Amino acid sequence: MRTVLAIGIGAGDPDQVTVEAIRALNRTDVFFLMDKGPAAADLLAVRRTICERYIDDPSYRVVEVPDPPRDLSGPSYAGDVGAWHDKRVAIYETLLLNQLAEGEVGAFLVWGDPALYDSTLRLLDAVADRGAVDVAVEVIPGISAIQALAAAHRIALHGIGRPVHVTTGRRLTEEGWPHGVDDVVVMLDGRLAFNTIDPEGVDIYWGAYLGTPDQILVAGPLVRAAGEIERVRAEARERKGWMFDTYLLRRDG
Repeated sequence: MRTVLAIGIGAGDPDQVTVEAIRALNRTDVFFLMDKGPAAADLLAVRRTICERYIDDPSYRVVEVPDPPRDLSGPSYAGDVGAWHDKRVAIYETLLLNQLAEGEVGAFLVWGDPALYDSTLRLLDAVADRGAVDVAVEVIPGISAIQALAAAHRIALHGIGRPVHVTTGRRLTEEGWPHGVDDVVVMLDGRLAFNTIDPEGVDIYWGAYLGTPDQILVAGPLVRAAGEIERVRAEARERKGWMFDTYLLRRDG
């Protein structure tokens, strides 16, 4: 039996790695890192920094493999993502068969929390379903971008006794403001979906590269803040080559 850990490492700040995650790091024999190319080298660098800071025994191994590119140009977003996942499942299966021996512990270091808008757990389930490799999966939660966003802005995510809705930029654009909620957290928004809603009476709390030295925060009435966010976001993406951001939309209830 091989053991695979999905370790949540938070939104980018090594200081936000939990004690449970540190214990898991020190159990690991092999770390699997998906390389998204030179533009996203920072994402690998943070993972290496976390390992170097918290692991006592330096005998662990690191295996880097290129992450297959996503092609989202097809007629179906779900179909495009499914095809990308199939490629990753094949890579994961090969890694676990060839790079992780029976009795060893391998780990994937997951940005944020493995349970929130991340595919690692689904991919590992798919590997197990294929039956070529016998794995036991364990999950170590991490601080999500949503938690980091709320902390950075010093806000609660919802009103007293009220719900908060978590969605994606794509769904906000297609479906509009969800019914029955005043607070909407938006993730995976590459197209500035906040520009598609009526800004009247809406505040936005936006953050990028949360918890890192490059953290950027913008907050205020959406009617005024939207343009500022669009400007600083474009500049930061051009400078760094990648963008991780999320935001809370709050309507006056």
